[in-house]
Amino acid sequence: MSTQTALRLTGRNSWEQLAAFQEPRPTAGKHEVLIKMRSAALNFRDIAISTSKYPFKVKDQVVPGSDAAGDIVSVGEGVTGFSAGDKVVVSFDQVTQYGPIKNWENGLGGPVDGVLREYISVPAQTVVKIPSHSTLSYAQWASVVCTGVTAWNSLYGVSAIKPGQTVLFQGTGGVSITGLILAKAAGAKTIITSSSDEKLRHVKEKYGVDFTINYKTTPDWAAEAQKITNGQGVDYILENGGSGTIKQSLDAIAFGGVISVIGFLAQASQDEMPDVSTLALSKAAIVRGIIIGSKQQLEEAVRFIGEKNLELPVEKTFKFTRDQVVEAYAYLTSGQHVGKVCIDF
Repeated sequence: MSTQTALRLTGRNSWEQLAAFQEPRPTAGKHEVLIKMRSAALNFRDIAISTSKYPFKVKDQVVPGSDAAGDIVSVGEGVTGFSAGDKVVVSFDQVTQYGPIKNWENGLGGPVDGVLREYISVPAQTVVKIPSHSTLSYAQWASVVCTGVTAWNSLYGVSAIKPGQTVLFQGTGGVSITGLILAKAAGAKTIITSSSDEKLRHVKEKYGVDFTINYKTTPDWAAEAQKITNGQGVDYILENGGSGTIKQSLDAIAFGGVISVIGFLAQASQDEMPDVSTLALSKAAIVRGIIIGSKQQLEEAVRFIGEKNLELPVEKTFKFTRDQVVEAYAYLTSGQHVGKVCIDF
C-alpha cells in the first residue's frame, strides 16, 4: 500500500504539537478527484486552531490547513470535466456551491481534515481549474482559496466595486494586500492603514497603494480618510480590527458604503462598545460579516485573477516538513509578513 506524510495536531496548546505521520495514500472515490499537493497557504485561523482559540468545532488530531493548490492525479467514477494533470485549487468549504456558507461544519483543516498532507481526495464539485495560461506559482494560487475569496466577497459580494470608488484596507496582511490588488485592477482608489511606516512604504513601492495612513501617528484615521476623499467618505472598508475599530470605520464610510467585517484583531471592552446600529443607520451603511465565500466566488476570483494575471502577494514560503511548518506558523504569528505565508510541497 502506498503511503504519504501527513501532519496532525496531537494537542491544541501550541503549533509545536504538530507531528508527522505515515498514513495510507487516499484514492479518488466516486465523484472525487485525487490531488497531489503543491502548495498550501496559511491563515490566522490555523494559528487559532492550534492554540484552542478557534471558536468553532475542530476534529481531534486534525490535519490542519485549508488552502490547497495542486495537480489532479486521478479522477473517480462519474467525474467529468477534470483529468489527470489538471492544475487546481480546492474550495475552503466542502459543501457550499453558492450563497453564504451556512455553518462551520465543512471547512477544511478544522471540523474535517485539511491539506497539510501530500495527497488529498475531495469531491470534484469543490475543485476549480487554474487557468492554463497562468504564470502564477502554486503558492500564489493557494492564497486565493481563503484570502482571495474573502477579499473578492468583500468587493463583489453585495455590490460590484466600480472604477473611481475608494477602498480602505486595515493592516498589511494577506486579505488587505490581496484586496488592494483586486481593487486597483478594478480601477478603484486605495487607502491602507498600518502602525508601521516601513510596511506602508513597502506597500506603496511594491503594490502602488494610492494613500497610506499610520494609525499610531494619526489615531483619528477616519478623519484622514474623509480628508483624502474630500469629505465623501470611503465606499468600501475591509474591517480587520473588529469592535475596537468599527466606530472609526463607520466614521470613515461613505453614505451607502459597505463595511466588510473580516477580523477581530482589535477588541473593545464591553463598556467601550460603539453604538453600531445608530452609526450604521446614520450613514445608510451596510455592515456585513464575511465567512470567506462559496465555490462560485472562488471561480469568479480565479477567473478575474487569471485573466489579469495579477501578482498575488506571497511573501515567504517554507517546505513541507514538520519543522519547517512549525517555523512557518511562528513566522505568521510574529506579524513580520506583508502578504501570505505558504508551504511548498
